[in-house]
Formats: sequence, structure tokens, C-alpha cells
Amino acid sequence: MLICHCNIITEKEIEQTIIGLLDQDPWQLIVPAKVYHAMHKRGRCCGCFPNVVETIIRVTEDYHARSQASGVDIVSHLDRVRGLRIQYGSRTHERRTTGHRAA
Repeated sequence: MLICHCNIITEKEIEQTIIGLLDQDPWQLIVPAKVYHAMHKRGRCCGCFPNVVETIIRVTEDYHARSQASGVDIVSHLDRVRGLRIQYGSRTHERRTTGHRAA
């Protein structure tokens, strides 16, 4: 599935990059900019970043669930991110209400 239309990046490519980053350090913080930098790309319109964030969370949770090296329970952050998106995403943009936006 095509995730980034600007750079023609598929979901599989993003997943492989995330796994590569997790192989280097399983507990590092991975954000979309880090994934794109590892792929030698850059976010252009950044409209794909919400999908990349969900992919990062899903792949990271699966990676840690498969490894089970530490025996620590993995906390699911995907539901928290979705909750914040519902809470803030529909009525605000960059923490401003729609009445204060220029466009």
C-alpha cells in the first residue's frame, strides 16, 4: 500500500526501515522524520505522517511482543494516540481553533 505519495514510499518500505532502526536500538524513540532520514527522503507535504505514526506504533509493538526479551508488559500507545487525535484533531489545528486560522 502506498503511504507517501510525494516520495512514492510503500508501507512495506516503512515497516522494514522501522525494524532496521529497532534492530539497532530496540528502545529508541522513532518518529516520522527519523524514518524518512533513514530512507534518505524528507517529508514534503507531511500529510502521510499520521499514517506513518500509526505504522511506527504497530510495528514497534509487534517487534517487542515477538522479542519478549525483557518480560516487561508492553503498553499499547496506539489507543492513546487515536484518543488524542479524536480529542484534538477534529476541532483544532496546531492548537488553534478553526476560527483563528488564516486559511
